Order: sequence, then structure tokens, then C-alpha cells
Amino acid sequence: MDTEVQIKSKIISCGCDLLNTGLVVGTWGNLSARIPNTSFIAVTPSGRNYRTLSVDDIVIVDLDGNVMTGHLKPSSELAVHLEVYRNRPDVGAVIHTHSVFASACAVARHFIPPIVEDVVQAVGGGIEVAEYAMSGTKELAQNAVLALGTKNAVLLANHGVVCCGCNLEEAMTISGLVEKAAQIFIYANQITGAKTLSSNDVDLMRDFYLEDYRKRQGGMDNGKNFIKKC
Repeated sequence: MDTEVQIKSKIISCGCDLLNTGLVVGTWGNLSARIPNTSFIAVTPSGRNYRTLSVDDIVIVDLDGNVMTGHLKPSSELAVHLEVYRNRPDVGAVIHTHSVFASACAVARHFIPPIVEDVVQAVGGGIEVAEYAMSGTKELAQNAVLALGTKNAVLLANHGVVCCGCNLEEAMTISGLVEKAAQIFIYANQITGAKTLSSNDVDLMRDFYLEDYRKRQGGMDNGKNFIKKC
């Protein structure tokens, strides 16, 4: 089980990976993770480059957004992160990106249907679009959680993507998978159109992921006990 310092270090490492893979640019995007065996969240500070962060720059907040430790202001999208954690006890990490193809779908306000097997397994189906609201607002947070439901990714209209997982590793994987799905969806529609998987196939693949594949990836057991399992 990771310590608070290890969680902070992973957040910084994941932030740099987001830059390296082009899922974010500059200081945009944000990451957070639960601190095991506490009710606290570690979150990136607002407006800081991931490459220059130290573990002391990562802010610790409670589920009401009160800063417990840290000298910097937490991410401007903290409300979205906290709303996810309050409504999804199975979630151990949240990542918000502005990746190009997924953001294109968000700007078009177009749902990404369940078309790619690995994405369906990890996300739990197609990727919905949350109703538009201004960045940083409670309304945006509520819209995001409503559209997210029990899945692991949601598009924010005219904004970007929120992905979550049992831990940072899974949330990072899902961030990449969502971008891949968006790219495939856009390209497929330039050929003959993307063909969706059946709801039965989606359910079977999701069950396989939760019951088998995720465990082999070091994830949690059925999405219920991430603190003990991740």
C-alpha cells in the first residue's frame, strides 16, 4: 500500500507522462488520488508545470475541499475531483486531460459509442458527454458525475475529459484508452462509420475485466476495496 509521499511522487510522475504523451499541454489538466486509510485526497496545485513540482507542492485536502497540508492553491477543477470521490467510493484516482481527439468529441458534444473492446472493458461502455458548465463550478462537477455514472470516463462539453480508476496507474491507462477510442471513432466515421458493440457484449467484456483482467493488472477486487487491493 502506497504511503502519502509515494502517492504524491506518483502524481508528479503521472503528470509528466501526460505531458510526454500529449494528453495535456503546459500547466493544463490535473490529477488527484486518495491517501490510503484516510479521508484525504492528494491533488495537483493550480497553474504549476508538472516537471517542476516537488512532493511538497502536492496539496492534501479533505472531501469538503479544506486544505489540510500544502502551501499552494489546489487545482481549479478540485470540485470535479471531490464530487467523483464523494459519489464513487470505488474510485482511487481521478485524472482530467485535454487530449486532442477526445476534446474534439467533447467540443462536438458527441458521445463516443462502445466500439473498441479494451476501452469498453476498462471504461464500462461508451463515453457520455456531460452538460456544459463553466470550468471550476459546482455545476460542472455535478454534471460530470451525473454523466459519469458507474463508468470510468466522461467527456466535459467544450472542455476535455475526466478519467478515473482504482489507482493512478489504472486512471492513466484509461486516459490513454479514451484518447485512442476518440481517434478511432473519428477515423472510422471517415470510412463507413463506426459500428457499435452490442449491450450484451459490453456487459460480458466489462465483467471479464472486473473479475479477471483487472486483478492481473494489479487492480482492485470488483471495484470495492481499492484501499486494500490497489
